[in-house]
Amino acid sequence: MKAVILAAGVGKRLWPVTQHRPKCLIEIGGQSLLHRYLRSLAEVGIPRADIVVGYKQEMIRAAASSNSCGVRINFLVNEQFHRGSISSLWIARTALDDDVIVMDADVLFHREILRRLVQSPYPSALLMDETVKQTGEECMVVVEGGRVIALTKRMPLRYDYAGEGVGFLKVRQADTPHVVASLRTFVDREAWQMEYEDALLEFFREVKVGHEQIGGLPWTEIDFPEDVEKAERDILPKL
Repeated sequence: MKAVILAAGVGKRLWPVTQHRPKCLIEIGGQSLLHRYLRSLAEVGIPRADIVVGYKQEMIRAAASSNSCGVRINFLVNEQFHRGSISSLWIARTALDDDVIVMDADVLFHREILRRLVQSPYPSALLMDETVKQTGEECMVVVEGGRVIALTKRMPLRYDYAGEGVGFLKVRQADTPHVVASLRTFVDREAWQMEYEDALLEFFREVKVGHEQIGGLPWTEIDFPEDVEKAERDILPKL
């Protein structure tokens, strides 16, 4: 198993911080998000990571090289990093050559969250915080008939239940061609401003994707300046 970390974006909503450094290098409690990712990967037994870089990539390369926590790192470059995240996952399609954990690079999380996904009995799975209801920007894991049918901010009319997605997706190697095919549908239309989550509808139709509930475990996505404050104040003390 390996990780694919999507870290190419500019992070415009966090511009007061990201104009100086990529979002994954934001420090929480004196450690960057990237360092925390690499340490967590090592602790749950994932030895390799492909990191998709773009914006200020030289800073990410330097940080990863200075302390990789024993994880073997390969870099993939998204020159069009101003586009939606579909462009980064499309660049990473060549790295989907093993069981993979696709990870957004902007989450502060307890390592048990990652361990729960790695050890999930579902070969392909998402994490769901079932305690969170959508109020606006949340990207939701949507379940119907015992399987994930969508990972989206636009809720379908019919479903059984939903919870916020953490931003990590486990895909077994046998299922990765379905990820690529699902992305290709939108890449062929040059829908480059999409987020990759909305490009996975075909994948969810073709593959039975399970989910693991992680409500009660500490985590937060960092998109806005107030999220940094929340991370320091509410999440860090629980890690």
